[in-house]
Amino acid sequence: MMGLLLWQLFATFFIIGLFNFGGGGAMLSLIQAEVVHNHAWITEQAFTDIVAISQSTPGPIGINCATYVGYQVMHDAGYGNLLAVLGSASTTLALVLPSFILFFAIIKVFNRFHDHPVFVSVMTGLKPVVAGMIGAAALILILRINFGWNSLDISIISENFPDWKAWTMFAASFLLAYTKKVGPIALLLAAGVIGLLVY
Repeated sequence: MMGLLLWQLFATFFIIGLFNFGGGGAMLSLIQAEVVHNHAWITEQAFTDIVAISQSTPGPIGINCATYVGYQVMHDAGYGNLLAVLGSASTTLALVLPSFILFFAIIKVFNRFHDHPVFVSVMTGLKPVVAGMIGAAALILILRINFGWNSLDISIISENFPDWKAWTMFAASFLLAYTKKVGPIALLLAAGVIGLLVY
């Protein structure tokens, strides 16, 4: 049973790592779709907490998120800390392994074709896709979206935005980042301090 869960974690994050473009921010929506909806390993609230921790700790957010998810899933399945760490190692390795494989596989091809018009066109076309995936990562923290055959149900995730204070902090952070170009570290520190004071 433990081996099966570890394999499922590894396979899931290997596929995410294989098909992700645009870095950690773009990968959050893929991770959320797999671990919250497809496999139901963790709850929406737990995933939001993991994203928050991943953003505030050193390192790439996607890898941090994979590490925390691996630990949380194994821990929630009833395994001890040592096996939960093994879950972290499994998801982290699975996420970065495709990049290493693809990097070594295409480095020679890239050196030969990097100026080719088709390659340049593909890379140019991927830029808006990356922007869209990063936008989707932000939306999954705000909205709960359920698609049906004939319906679309959209609601705000009340656990993440419980009151007007949370919305005010969100709006202020967005405006400061967009208009004043305030860095993410300063925004995270300020939001953390304000959050401690108002909650």
